[in-house]
Amino acid sequence: MKEKLAKLQEMLDCSDRIVFFGGAGVSTESKIPDFRSSDGIYQQKQFRHPPEVMLSHEFYENHTDDFFDFYRTMLFPDAKPNAAHTKLAQWEAEGKLQAVITQNIDGLHQMAGSKTVYELHGSVKRNYCTKCGAFYDEAIVLAAKGGIPYCEKCQGVVKPDVVLYGEGLDNTVINNAVKAIREADMLIVGGTSLVVYPAAGLINYYHGNQLVLINRDATSYDSKADLVITGSLGEVLGAMK
Repeated sequence: MKEKLAKLQEMLDCSDRIVFFGGAGVSTESKIPDFRSSDGIYQQKQFRHPPEVMLSHEFYENHTDDFFDFYRTMLFPDAKPNAAHTKLAQWEAEGKLQAVITQNIDGLHQMAGSKTVYELHGSVKRNYCTKCGAFYDEAIVLAAKGGIPYCEKCQGVVKPDVVLYGEGLDNTVINNAVKAIREADMLIVGGTSLVVYPAAGLINYYHGNQLVLINRDATSYDSKADLVITGSLGEVLGAMK
């Protein structure tokens, strides 16, 4: 491990167009459970429908009460950024990191100070009225106390600005993410098993020779990486300058 950390630092020292691509493992160290692991959200209790069904656009439209009952289990308003979030924000402030691309919806990168963040799947911090377009933070969803959140201005339903199953990713976000990856001189992929598509396929746009994978488990992309580190993302990035 010591040799791999030294190699990572060497790669960081000679890079100034770093891009970070992250998944659920970035946030688990902030005590936000992922979906699919043995202690993830999907395993914590029995639901009447599969989670993928309850997080679909069709289910939102036809079973709105049940949708919000499940959606609220994904909200962790007291979560704080961890060492990985903080280090990435530091590198951006120093001009070394150009963008964070995240599959997470928790807003912790921005809370840590990151400015250029491409949220592939949206954010729980943004919610909008489907009738008048007014925006709200997650407090309005939490305050609904098991019911549907309604707009304070027009009483329209307030929908989370997250990408549900059956909905397309935002083209502007995707295009910006692809551009950032193409222009990167170093791509760090962390905390993701790279099995959720189309998001995971974005790393194929990187054609440099400094692809770093940091994850607790092996991924199908390990053989393509220039450096693979198995371990805690926060501990690895936190050990860097």
